[in-house]
Amino acid sequence: MNDLRAVAPLDPGALRLAPKVLLHDHLDGGLRPATVLDLAHEVGYGDLPADDAESLARWFRESADSGSLVRYLETFTHTVAVMQTAAALARVARECAEDLADDGVVYAEVRFAPEQHLTAGLSLDEVVEAVLDGFAEGVAAAADAGRTIVMRCLVTAMRHAARSREIAELAVRFRHRGVVGFDIAGAEAGYPPSRHLDAFEYMRANNAPFTIHAGEAFGLPSIHEAISFCGTDRLGHGVRVIDDISLPAGSDLAAHTFAGAELGDVANYVRDKRIPLELCPSSNVQTGAVASIADHPFNVLARLRFRVTVNTDNRLMSDTSMSKEFITLHDQFGYGWADFERFTVNAMKSAFVHFDERLALIDDVIKPGYAVLIG
Repeated sequence: MNDLRAVAPLDPGALRLAPKVLLHDHLDGGLRPATVLDLAHEVGYGDLPADDAESLARWFRESADSGSLVRYLETFTHTVAVMQTAAALARVARECAEDLADDGVVYAEVRFAPEQHLTAGLSLDEVVEAVLDGFAEGVAAAADAGRTIVMRCLVTAMRHAARSREIAELAVRFRHRGVVGFDIAGAEAGYPPSRHLDAFEYMRANNAPFTIHAGEAFGLPSIHEAISFCGTDRLGHGVRVIDDISLPAGSDLAAHTFAGAELGDVANYVRDKRIPLELCPSSNVQTGAVASIADHPFNVLARLRFRVTVNTDNRLMSDTSMSKEFITLHDQFGYGWADFERFTVNAMKSAFVHFDERLALIDDVIKPGYAVLIG
Protein backbone atom coordinates (compact mmCIF):
# COMPACT_ATOMS: atom_id res chain seq x y z
CA MET A 1 0.00 0.00 0.00
CA ASN A 2 0.83 3.68 -0.13
CA ASP A 3 2.66 3.53 -3.48
CA LEU A 4 3.34 7.19 -4.31
CA ARG A 5 5.76 6.51 -7.17
CA ALA A 6 3.12 6.76 -9.89
CA VAL A 7 4.15 8.45 -13.10
CA ALA A 8 0.70 10.02 -13.40
CA PRO A 9 -0.08 12.84 -10.94
CA LEU A 10 -2.96 12.31 -8.55
CA ASP A 11 -4.98 15.23 -9.82
CA PRO A 12 -8.65 15.50 -10.89
CA GLY A 13 -7.87 14.93 -14.56
CA ALA A 14 -5.93 11.73 -13.96
CA LEU A 15 -8.46 10.53 -11.40
CA ARG A 16 -11.27 10.82 -13.93
CA LEU A 17 -9.32 8.51 -16.24
CA ALA A 18 -8.75 5.86 -13.57
CA PRO A 19 -11.16 2.93 -13.94
CA LYS A 20 -13.53 2.75 -10.99
CA VAL A 21 -16.11 0.30 -9.67
CA LEU A 22 -19.11 1.56 -7.72
CA LEU A 23 -21.21 -0.80 -5.62
CA HIS A 24 -23.19 1.57 -3.40
CA ASP A 25 -24.97 4.43 -5.15
CA HIS A 26 -28.63 5.42 -4.79
CA LEU A 27 -30.48 6.45 -7.93
CA ASP A 28 -32.68 8.91 -6.03
CA GLY A 29 -29.59 10.41 -4.39
CA GLY A 30 -27.71 11.20 -7.57
CA LEU A 31 -29.93 13.48 -9.63
CA ARG A 32 -28.56 16.53 -11.38
CA PRO A 33 -30.01 19.63 -9.64
CA ALA A 34 -31.18 20.99 -12.98
CA THR A 35 -33.04 17.75 -13.61
CA VAL A 36 -34.82 18.00 -10.26
CA LEU A 37 -36.02 21.47 -11.29
CA ASP A 38 -37.09 20.32 -14.77
CA LEU A 39 -39.02 17.32 -13.50
CA ALA A 40 -40.66 19.34 -10.71
CA HIS A 41 -41.91 21.79 -13.32
CA GLU A 42 -43.21 18.97 -15.52
CA VAL A 43 -45.22 17.29 -12.76
CA GLY A 44 -46.28 20.45 -10.94
CA TYR A 45 -44.31 19.75 -7.78
CA GLY A 46 -44.06 23.10 -6.01
CA ASP A 47 -42.32 22.25 -2.76
CA LEU A 48 -38.68 22.56 -3.79
CA PRO A 49 -36.64 24.70 -1.39
CA ALA A 50 -34.90 26.63 -4.21
CA ASP A 51 -35.69 27.63 -7.78
CA ASP A 52 -32.27 27.56 -9.43
CA ALA A 53 -29.82 24.69 -9.84
CA GLU A 54 -26.94 26.22 -7.87
CA SER A 55 -29.08 27.12 -4.86
CA LEU A 56 -30.84 23.77 -4.95
CA ALA A 57 -27.53 21.88 -5.02
CA ARG A 58 -26.34 23.91 -2.03
CA TRP A 59 -29.57 23.21 -0.12
CA PHE A 60 -29.23 19.45 -0.62
CA ARG A 61 -25.61 19.48 0.50
CA GLU A 62 -26.19 21.68 3.54
CA SER A 63 -29.32 19.81 4.62
CA ALA A 64 -27.51 16.49 4.39
CA ASP A 65 -24.69 17.83 6.59
CA SER A 66 -26.75 17.41 9.73
CA GLY A 67 -24.87 14.52 11.32
CA SER A 68 -28.13 12.57 11.50
CA LEU A 69 -29.11 9.67 9.26
CA VAL A 70 -32.81 10.40 9.80
CA ARG A 71 -32.42 14.05 8.78
CA TYR A 72 -30.19 13.01 5.89
CA LEU A 73 -32.93 10.71 4.59
CA GLU A 74 -35.47 13.54 4.67
CA THR A 75 -33.77 15.20 1.69
CA PHE A 76 -35.00 12.36 -0.49
CA THR A 77 -38.57 13.60 -0.20
CA HIS A 78 -37.92 16.01 -3.06
CA THR A 79 -36.04 13.69 -5.40
CA VAL A 80 -38.50 10.83 -4.98
CA ALA A 81 -41.41 13.21 -5.57
CA VAL A 82 -40.22 14.01 -9.09
CA MET A 83 -39.45 10.36 -9.99
CA GLN A 84 -42.98 9.01 -10.31
CA THR A 85 -43.38 8.56 -14.07
CA ALA A 86 -41.69 6.18 -16.47
CA ALA A 87 -40.23 9.08 -18.43
CA ALA A 88 -38.79 10.70 -15.31
CA LEU A 89 -37.29 7.45 -14.06
CA ALA A 90 -35.75 6.72 -17.45
CA ARG A 91 -34.26 10.22 -17.66
CA VAL A 92 -32.73 10.03 -14.19
CA ALA A 93 -31.32 6.56 -14.93
CA ARG A 94 -29.91 7.67 -18.28
CA GLU A 95 -28.19 10.69 -16.76
CA CYS A 96 -26.88 8.55 -13.92
CA ALA A 97 -25.11 6.24 -16.38
CA GLU A 98 -23.74 9.20 -18.34
CA ASP A 99 -22.44 10.97 -15.23
CA LEU A 100 -20.78 7.86 -13.83
CA ALA A 101 -19.15 7.03 -17.15
CA ASP A 102 -17.87 10.59 -17.43
CA ASP A 103 -16.20 10.08 -14.03
CA GLY A 104 -14.39 6.95 -15.20
CA VAL A 105 -16.70 4.39 -13.60
CA VAL A 106 -16.53 1.19 -15.67
CA TYR A 107 -18.94 -0.90 -13.60
CA ALA A 108 -21.76 0.31 -11.36
CA GLU A 109 -24.52 -1.25 -9.30
CA VAL A 110 -27.08 1.48 -8.67
CA ARG A 111 -29.88 0.83 -6.20
CA PHE A 112 -33.33 2.27 -5.66
CA ALA A 113 -36.60 1.34 -3.92
CA PRO A 114 -39.32 0.63 -6.50
CA GLU A 115 -42.01 0.86 -3.81
CA GLN A 116 -41.33 4.59 -3.54
CA HIS A 117 -42.22 5.32 -7.16
CA LEU A 118 -45.85 4.17 -7.40
CA THR A 119 -47.88 7.30 -6.65
CA ALA A 120 -48.60 8.07 -10.32
CA GLY A 121 -49.95 4.59 -11.00
CA LEU A 122 -46.89 2.65 -12.15
CA SER A 123 -46.56 -0.98 -11.14
CA LEU A 124 -43.40 -2.31 -9.55
CA ASP A 125 -42.46 -4.02 -12.81
CA GLU A 126 -43.04 -0.84 -14.81
CA VAL A 127 -40.81 1.11 -12.44
CA VAL A 128 -37.94 -1.35 -12.86
CA GLU A 129 -38.43 -1.52 -16.63
CA ALA A 130 -38.22 2.28 -16.88
CA VAL A 131 -34.99 2.41 -14.90
CA LEU A 132 -33.39 -0.40 -16.89
CA ASP A 133 -34.42 1.31 -20.14
CA GLY A 134 -32.79 4.51 -18.90
CA PHE A 135 -29.59 2.70 -17.99
CA ALA A 136 -29.44 1.18 -21.47
CA GLU A 137 -29.88 4.62 -23.03
CA GLY A 138 -27.15 6.04 -20.81
CA VAL A 139 -24.73 3.25 -21.64
CA ALA A 140 -25.33 3.86 -25.35
CA ALA A 141 -24.84 7.61 -24.95
CA ALA A 142 -21.62 7.04 -23.02
CA ALA A 143 -20.35 4.74 -25.74
CA ASP A 144 -21.06 7.43 -28.34
CA ALA A 145 -18.91 9.76 -26.21
CA GLY A 146 -16.08 7.21 -26.08
CA ARG A 147 -16.79 5.90 -22.59
CA THR A 148 -17.59 2.28 -21.69
CA ILE A 149 -19.63 1.42 -18.61
CA VAL A 150 -21.56 -1.62 -17.40
CA MET A 151 -24.70 -0.64 -15.48
CA ARG A 152 -26.51 -3.05 -13.19
CA CYS A 153 -29.29 -2.53 -10.69
CA LEU A 154 -30.13 -3.49 -7.11
CA VAL A 155 -33.75 -3.25 -5.98
CA THR A 156 -34.17 -2.04 -2.42
CA ALA A 157 -36.90 -2.61 0.13
CA MET A 158 -37.51 0.03 2.78
CA ARG A 159 -36.80 -1.50 6.18
CA HIS A 160 -39.65 0.39 7.91
CA ALA A 161 -42.20 -0.99 5.42
CA ALA A 162 -43.58 -4.49 4.88
CA ARG A 163 -42.87 -5.18 1.20
CA SER A 164 -39.44 -6.76 1.40
CA ARG A 165 -40.54 -10.23 0.26
CA GLU A 166 -42.36 -8.67 -2.68
CA ILE A 167 -39.27 -6.68 -3.65
CA ALA A 168 -37.09 -9.77 -3.30
CA GLU A 169 -39.41 -11.54 -5.73
CA LEU A 170 -39.06 -8.55 -8.06
CA ALA A 171 -35.27 -8.89 -7.92
CA VAL A 172 -35.43 -12.54 -8.91
CA ARG A 173 -38.00 -11.84 -11.63
CA PHE A 174 -35.64 -9.34 -13.30
CA ARG A 175 -32.39 -11.16 -12.54
CA HIS A 176 -31.60 -11.82 -16.21
CA ARG A 177 -32.57 -8.33 -17.35
CA GLY A 178 -30.15 -6.19 -15.37
CA VAL A 179 -31.15 -6.55 -11.72
CA VAL A 180 -28.30 -8.33 -9.97
CA GLY A 181 -29.36 -8.21 -6.33
CA PHE A 182 -31.52 -7.04 -3.45
CA ASP A 183 -31.03 -4.64 -0.54
CA ILE A 184 -32.84 -3.16 2.43
CA ALA A 185 -32.33 0.49 3.34
CA GLY A 186 -33.66 3.26 5.55
CA ALA A 187 -33.26 4.24 9.17
CA GLU A 188 -31.61 1.38 11.09
CA ALA A 189 -32.69 2.15 14.68
CA GLY A 190 -35.85 0.22 15.49
CA TYR A 191 -35.84 -1.65 12.18
CA PRO A 192 -33.34 -4.53 12.50
CA PRO A 193 -32.57 -6.58 9.38
CA SER A 194 -33.99 -9.70 11.02
CA ARG A 195 -37.49 -8.25 10.46
CA HIS A 196 -37.02 -9.16 6.80
CA LEU A 197 -35.81 -12.76 7.15
CA ASP A 198 -38.42 -14.10 4.75
CA ALA A 199 -37.03 -11.87 1.99
CA PHE A 200 -33.46 -12.98 2.61
CA GLU A 201 -34.52 -16.62 2.76
CA TYR A 202 -36.28 -16.19 -0.58
CA MET A 203 -33.11 -14.75 -2.12
CA ARG A 204 -30.98 -17.60 -0.80
CA ALA A 205 -33.51 -20.17 -1.99
CA ASN A 206 -33.18 -18.71 -5.48
CA ASN A 207 -29.37 -18.48 -5.37
CA ALA A 208 -29.61 -14.71 -5.64
CA PRO A 209 -27.21 -12.30 -3.87
CA PHE A 210 -28.12 -9.46 -1.55
CA THR A 211 -26.57 -6.72 0.53
CA ILE A 212 -27.89 -5.08 3.69
CA HIS A 213 -27.49 -1.53 4.96
CA ALA A 214 -25.96 -2.24 8.35
CA GLY A 215 -23.48 -0.67 10.75
CA GLU A 216 -24.01 2.85 9.47
CA ALA A 217 -25.99 4.48 12.27
CA PHE A 218 -26.97 1.72 14.67
CA GLY A 219 -23.69 -0.03 15.29
CA LEU A 220 -22.28 -3.49 15.76
CA PRO A 221 -25.57 -5.31 16.59
CA SER A 222 -26.89 -4.39 13.15
CA ILE A 223 -23.81 -5.92 11.51
CA HIS A 224 -24.09 -9.06 13.65
CA GLU A 225 -27.71 -9.59 12.62
CA ALA A 226 -26.97 -8.93 8.96
CA ILE A 227 -24.23 -11.54 8.75
CA SER A 228 -25.28 -14.10 11.38
CA PHE A 229 -29.06 -14.19 11.04
CA CYS A 230 -29.62 -12.91 7.52
CA GLY A 231 -26.55 -14.20 5.68
CA THR A 232 -25.76 -11.05 3.76
CA ASP A 233 -23.22 -11.19 0.93
CA ARG A 234 -22.03 -7.61 1.50
CA LEU A 235 -22.41 -4.92 4.15
CA GLY A 236 -23.88 -1.62 3.06
CA HIS A 237 -21.51 0.75 4.87
CA GLY A 238 -20.51 -1.58 7.73
CA VAL A 239 -18.38 1.23 9.13
CA ARG A 240 -19.17 0.37 12.76
CA VAL A 241 -17.30 -2.91 12.50
CA ILE A 242 -14.52 -0.73 13.92
CA ASP A 243 -16.35 -1.00 17.27
CA ASP A 244 -15.18 -4.62 17.43
CA ILE A 245 -11.52 -3.72 16.92
CA SER A 246 -9.22 -2.64 19.74
CA LEU A 247 -6.25 -0.55 18.60
CA PRO A 248 -3.08 0.01 20.60
CA ALA A 249 -3.21 3.11 22.79
CA GLY A 250 -2.32 6.27 20.94
CA SER A 251 -2.90 4.82 17.46
CA ASP A 252 -2.97 7.33 14.63
CA LEU A 253 -5.81 6.52 12.23
CA ALA A 254 -3.61 7.60 9.32
CA ALA A 255 -0.83 5.17 10.27
CA HIS A 256 0.63 2.71 7.78
CA THR A 257 0.31 -0.26 10.11
CA PHE A 258 -1.80 -1.31 13.06
CA ALA A 259 0.33 -4.03 14.57
CA GLY A 260 -1.15 -5.24 17.83
CA ALA A 261 -4.77 -4.57 16.86
CA GLU A 262 -7.18 -7.04 18.45
CA LEU A 263 -10.28 -8.13 16.56
CA GLY A 264 -13.46 -9.37 18.19
CA ASP A 265 -15.55 -12.26 16.91
CA VAL A 266 -17.69 -10.17 14.54
CA ALA A 267 -14.75 -8.29 13.05
CA ASN A 268 -12.77 -11.49 12.61
CA TYR A 269 -15.72 -13.14 10.87
CA VAL A 270 -16.17 -10.22 8.49
CA ARG A 271 -12.48 -10.24 7.60
CA ASP A 272 -12.07 -14.03 7.46
CA LYS A 273 -15.10 -14.46 5.19
CA ARG A 274 -13.99 -11.53 3.00
CA ILE A 275 -17.39 -9.87 3.42
CA PRO A 276 -17.14 -6.66 1.38
CA LEU A 277 -17.61 -3.33 3.14
CA GLU A 278 -19.42 -0.76 0.98
CA LEU A 279 -17.78 2.24 2.63
CA CYS A 280 -18.95 5.73 1.67
CA PRO A 281 -16.53 8.18 3.33
CA SER A 282 -18.22 11.53 2.66
CA SER A 283 -21.70 10.23 3.36
CA ASN A 284 -20.55 8.50 6.55
CA VAL A 285 -19.50 11.89 7.89
CA GLN A 286 -22.75 13.54 6.85
CA THR A 287 -24.94 10.95 8.55
CA GLY A 288 -22.92 10.99 11.76
CA ALA A 289 -21.54 7.47 11.38
CA VAL A 290 -18.12 9.07 11.91
CA ALA A 291 -17.19 12.54 13.13
CA SER A 292 -14.89 13.49 10.24
CA ILE A 293 -12.85 12.03 7.41
CA ALA A 294 -9.86 12.07 9.77
CA ASP A 295 -11.86 9.88 12.18
CA HIS A 296 -13.06 7.50 9.46
CA PRO A 297 -11.90 3.91 10.07
CA PHE A 298 -11.35 3.34 6.34
CA ASN A 299 -7.58 3.34 6.74
CA VAL A 300 -7.62 1.02 9.74
CA LEU A 301 -9.84 -1.44 7.90
CA ALA A 302 -7.77 -1.20 4.71
CA ARG A 303 -4.46 -1.72 6.55
CA LEU A 304 -5.93 -4.68 8.45
CA ARG A 305 -6.86 -6.15 5.06
CA PHE A 306 -10.63 -6.07 5.30
CA ARG A 307 -12.22 -6.06 1.87
CA VAL A 308 -12.86 -2.34 1.69
CA THR A 309 -14.51 -0.65 -1.28
CA VAL A 310 -14.96 3.05 -2.05
CA ASN A 311 -18.44 4.34 -2.84
CA THR A 312 -20.45 7.55 -3.26
CA ASP A 313 -23.80 6.64 -1.63
CA ASN A 314 -25.63 9.80 -2.75
CA ARG A 315 -23.79 12.03 -5.19
CA LEU A 316 -26.28 14.90 -4.99
CA MET A 317 -26.54 15.07 -1.21
CA SER A 318 -22.80 14.67 -0.68
CA ASP A 319 -21.80 16.77 -3.71
CA THR A 320 -19.43 13.97 -4.60
CA SER A 321 -18.21 11.54 -7.21
CA MET A 322 -15.91 8.54 -7.18
CA SER A 323 -13.01 10.80 -8.20
CA LYS A 324 -13.76 13.13 -5.29
CA GLU A 325 -13.90 10.21 -2.86
CA PHE A 326 -10.54 9.00 -4.12
CA ILE A 327 -8.88 12.39 -3.75
CA THR A 328 -10.37 12.77 -0.26
CA LEU A 329 -8.82 9.46 0.78
CA HIS A 330 -5.53 10.41 -0.87
CA ASP A 331 -5.40 13.74 0.97
CA GLN A 332 -6.26 12.20 4.33
CA PHE A 333 -4.40 8.90 4.26
CA GLY A 334 -1.79 9.31 1.53
CA TYR A 335 -3.07 6.59 -0.79
CA GLY A 336 -1.55 6.26 -4.25
CA TRP A 337 -2.53 4.62 -7.52
CA ALA A 338 -1.61 1.11 -6.35
CA ASP A 339 -3.96 1.50 -3.39
CA PHE A 340 -6.81 2.68 -5.58
CA GLU A 341 -6.19 -0.23 -7.91
CA ARG A 342 -6.55 -2.62 -4.97
CA PHE A 343 -9.73 -0.97 -3.74
CA THR A 344 -11.15 -1.12 -7.27
CA VAL A 345 -10.25 -4.79 -7.70
CA ASN A 346 -11.81 -5.42 -4.27
CA ALA A 347 -15.03 -3.88 -5.53
CA MET A 348 -15.04 -5.79 -8.81
CA LYS A 349 -14.41 -9.07 -6.99
CA SER A 350 -17.41 -8.23 -4.82
CA ALA A 351 -19.82 -7.33 -7.62
CA PHE A 352 -22.98 -9.35 -8.08
CA VAL A 353 -22.36 -10.25 -11.73
CA HIS A 354 -21.01 -13.67 -12.62
CA PHE A 355 -17.37 -14.63 -12.13
CA ASP A 356 -16.40 -14.52 -15.80
CA GLU A 357 -17.76 -10.99 -16.13
CA ARG A 358 -15.90 -9.84 -13.03
CA LEU A 359 -12.65 -11.42 -14.21
CA ALA A 360 -12.93 -9.89 -17.68
CA LEU A 361 -13.31 -6.38 -16.27
CA ILE A 362 -10.41 -6.88 -13.85
CA ASP A 363 -8.04 -8.34 -16.45
CA ASP A 364 -9.07 -6.35 -19.52
CA VAL A 365 -10.08 -2.96 -18.11
CA ILE A 366 -9.06 -2.29 -14.52
CA LYS A 367 -5.52 -3.65 -14.37
CA PRO A 368 -4.48 -2.23 -17.77
CA GLY A 369 -5.98 1.13 -16.80
CA TYR A 370 -3.98 1.33 -13.60
CA ALA A 371 -0.82 0.00 -15.27
CA VAL A 372 -0.78 3.16 -17.37
CA LEU A 373 -1.13 5.33 -14.25
CA ILE A 374 1.35 3.46 -12.08
CA GLY A 375 3.94 3.08 -14.80
